[in-house]
Order: sequence, then C-alpha cells, then structure tokens
Amino acid sequence: MTVDTRVADVTERIAARSRASRAAYLDRVRAAAAEGPARAGLGCANLAHGFAACSAADKHALGATAKPNIAIVSAYNDMLSAHQPLETYPALLKRAVAEAGGVAQFAGGVPAMCDGITQGRAGMELSLFSRDVIAMATAVALSHDMFDGALMLGVCDKIVPGLLIGSLTFGHLPVAFVPAGPMPSGLPNNDKARVRQAFAEGRTGRAELLQAESAAYHAPGTCTFYGTANSNQMLMEVMGLHLPGASFVPPGTPLREALTAEAGRRVTGLTALGADHTPIGELVDERTITNAVVALLATGGSTNHTLHLVAVAAAAGIELTWDDFADLSGAVPLLTRMYPNGSADVNAFHAAGGMAYLIGQLLDGGLLHEDVATVAGPGLARYRQRPRLDGTDLTWGDEPKESGDTTVLRAATDPFSPDGGLRMVSGNLGRGVVKVSAVAPERHVIEAPARVFDDQAALQAAFDAGELDGDLVAVVRFQGPRANGMPELHKLTPPLGVLQDRGHRVALVTDGRMSGASGKVPAAIHLSPEAAAGGPLARVRDGDPIRLDAAAGTLEVLVPDLMDRAPAAPTVDSSTGTGRELFAAFRGVVGPAERGAAVFGAAR
Repeated sequence: MTVDTRVADVTERIAARSRASRAAYLDRVRAAAAEGPARAGLGCANLAHGFAACSAADKHALGATAKPNIAIVSAYNDMLSAHQPLETYPALLKRAVAEAGGVAQFAGGVPAMCDGITQGRAGMELSLFSRDVIAMATAVALSHDMFDGALMLGVCDKIVPGLLIGSLTFGHLPVAFVPAGPMPSGLPNNDKARVRQAFAEGRTGRAELLQAESAAYHAPGTCTFYGTANSNQMLMEVMGLHLPGASFVPPGTPLREALTAEAGRRVTGLTALGADHTPIGELVDERTITNAVVALLATGGSTNHTLHLVAVAAAAGIELTWDDFADLSGAVPLLTRMYPNGSADVNAFHAAGGMAYLIGQLLDGGLLHEDVATVAGPGLARYRQRPRLDGTDLTWGDEPKESGDTTVLRAATDPFSPDGGLRMVSGNLGRGVVKVSAVAPERHVIEAPARVFDDQAALQAAFDAGELDGDLVAVVRFQGPRANGMPELHKLTPPLGVLQDRGHRVALVTDGRMSGASGKVPAAIHLSPEAAAGGPLARVRDGDPIRLDAAAGTLEVLVPDLMDRAPAAPTVDSSTGTGRELFAAFRGVVGPAERGAAVFGAAR
C-alpha cells in the first residue's frame, strides 16, 4: 500500500531526527527482553512476597516461570463516570488470562482526576502534572520484576497518555489498553452550550444550568463529546493498542465484556512466553506516532495531544515536533464532525461507521502506515473490521463500505475540509497552536487591541462588570506549565462566545491550555516560551494591537518596543492550596509546551 509522499516525508524526517535516541531506547528494550522473564532472577524471598496471595497452582506456575504473568494497572474510581465501569474489569481479565494459559495480578492503581470537575478551580493546576504522576505510578506498578505483559485500564484526559508513557519505560513488555466506552447520548451538545452561554449572560440561573449539565453528563461511561478522553480512545485504536473496534462500544453490554476478556487473552499471547511476542517498545515506532498525528488531525481531535503525543513519542526515543503536526495538517483532510467541531457526538460517529470506516478511508487514501505492529497482529488493515458477537463468540467482519451519516463521517474523497484544521502560529509572541476546525473561516484572522489578564477569574470579573465591549484579543498569561501547571481555561469560552455573538472581533492568546472541547472562538494556545519563563507575553500591555492570522501561521503584537519593555510579574499566587505546594518541584523542572510540558528529561 503506497503512503502519501507528504506523510512519508514527515515520517522519514521524524526517524532521521530520532535515530540516535531511538536506537538507544531500543537497545535498552532489547537488553531487557533478552533477560527473559525477570522474576526468574528474583531471590526466593522476593518471589514469595510477589505471589503470596496467589493460589497454590499459580504459585507453582509463577515460581517455575511456566506461565506468563500479566499486570493489571487501573485508573478505576467511581467518582468519574468514564472509569466507574472499570470496577469489574480485573476479575474478568483474570479469568480471561487464565483461560489463555497465564496468571494476572492487579499490580497497582493510578490517580485519575477529571478536568470537567476541576474547570476553573485550583485543582485544575494539578491536571497536566497528573499525567507525569500517572506515568511514574505506572512504573512503580511494573517495577517488581514479576510481569511478562500488562493491561492498562484508563480512559480520560491525562490518564491514557500517562499510562502509555509509563508503559514505554517498560518497553520490553507487551501492553494492551482496555477502554470502557461512552455513556449514552444525553442533552445535545449544542443545547448544553446555549444554556452555558445564557448563564454567562445572566439570562438563566444556576438551577437551569445544573439541570442541563446533568442531562448531558448522566450515566456511567465516557462523556460523549469529542474532547481529550475520546481523542485518547481513538488514538489507542489507530496506534494498534486497542483491539479493533473497541474504542466506542458502550459499557455494560455483552460486546464490551467480550472485547475486555479478549484483551486479556490477547496480551497473554503477546508475551515472550507466547506465540506472538510483541513488546510495546517495538510496536510504538515512528510510523505509529505519525499514524497517531494523522488520525488526530483527520478527526479534529483535542489540542491537548499536541502536548501528549510529543511526550509519548519522547518516552519511546522519538522526537516529534509541532512542525510535524503543521506539515501533516496540510496533507490530511478532516473526515469527521463531532462536537465541538459539529453537533454530533461519538455515539453518532460510531453508528455511522466509526473507527473501522475512518481507518479504512485513511488507509485507502495513503495517509496511514499499514505495515505496523498492533496488539491484534501485524498490519493495521485488520482495524478496518468491526467486532460483533456470533452467539457468544467474538468475531470481526462487516467492514463498512460507506458512511452511515455523511454529516458526521465522510470519505477521504469527500472531506469536510481539505486539511486537518490545526495550525502552528509564530511571531514576536512566540509559537502556539490554533485549532481552526471549529472556527468559522471569517474568524481565522483577527486584529484587535489586547486586554491583558493574569488569570481567567480576572477576565470573568471584567466581563461581569461590563468592561469588555468591543473588539479585543484577550491575553491570559502566567498560565504555562512553569507558572501554575498549565490549566485548561475552558471557562473562558462562554464569556468570549457572548462577545463574539454580539458582533465583536474576539480572540484568545494564552500560554495555558483550552480543553479538548475548545472551539468557536479563535485561540492561540500553548504559547511558548511562556510568560513565567521570560516569554514575550509578559511584556504585552493593554491596548497593544495584536494580529492573529491562522491562515498565514503568524501571531504578532504590532509594537516596535516589545522586547525593550520590562516583563511583568505575575499578580496571582498559585503556589499553595489544594495540594499545589506538593508540585513545586514539578513547576521548577517542567519543560516547555512544545516539548510536551513534561518533567522527564527526554521530553524537556
């Protein structure tokens, strides 16, 4: 299968740039794999501690290294709807692994916080750092030299990238990711957004807003808009770390249970003691990373992954840059419309053909590398098929030949847009990311005077006081990883949306993040270098004319003396409260946004 020249060129550029670091990583992976089951080298006391709670038969098997031992690492908690279904997975997976001739142990839990709950709260300043905490917790879970493979149970925002980064540090082990699936569709996303905006304008009250939000987020399962959580699921599938078709099957269904059990059986066969040894460090290569970026662009996925994929790639010895995203965006058509890029949700996408149709279209268009390893076996072509139950037997087939709803999912020959809708912008304010797929074309270029704020609460207060009336570029600074952990600023969308709907030319420029659900208002985000690191954003003043041109890829403050000015100091203290004091060390060592905003050396 011929790969599009532009995709092939970017892949080769990534490989060339990463040659030394990737080779060093693979040397470590292969050296660890050559040692065989690590528990064979454990002392008797060590091993006895490791299987003390197992059955007599499992103790014998593990002591003799006759059976593969599979680690289960889970982000389960029952506060988060997306993770609540994971409660029953360990017992199911243990049975499935046993059926496949192995043993499974629950190796550890990792934290799982929700950006939807912490939006606008101090806890949001822990969110991005939680990704690296999760990576470290995953490493702790796998550090006992007891395991031959692993199953990763997690869904949302920072959790899946953290699990993946942690897994790649144990790259000699095969790893499968096990999803939970989306909740049923509730209040349509556009209706929810209208209530939010009405509340921002004071036209409706808190009771009405809570009723709308509760109707949108109403059951176990992942939130159904196409934010970071569902972008995670899409990426795990196109990277070959889910079983084919597993991403968006609803929780609590026979098919979901069958897919979960099959993940356990499958990873058992991928160990060095099985028939199809496939370590995750070999599976995730330059082609897999390129495939992930392509699929993110083709679906209008979360801007958070311009951070996460860079950090994930670094964990595998691969150097991915924002320029790679930009170049691929010009080659990849937009094939889906899911909220915030449209009115439909992931359930509508799944019903229209979902991942099988999407992957098939991208393969046929030469936009994905087919010749990659996956947990389902060699080659991405098997991901063109959908799972189904034949009685109680799980099978795959019925490749969708056309979209069931072209308002949600389209063919590569009839895209919603000829490009992926992600732009990199640069200029005298630094480099940033703009997601234009949800922004009307007439708003891709905005020039207006700056209104400068040091946090989102200050902007909200100015809006509430009626001080924001007219065209403006809202500059919200000291929101980068070094300043306060780089929180999402999704609470800014309703007030800025109100101003835009009143006919004003409005944009946002920030060194913080927007959520995976960002859209509508043009926003240059993840600005690097950040204000707290001496970036030029710290020198912007109220009234400075700023021009954001997403079409040309430029972001400029139109003043001649910008760098002659003394940088402003932050006016908000984000160092204590809600656990933030525990993350001072992270703020001190974190790398820039364009390097993944990571605290680990390879991505800094």
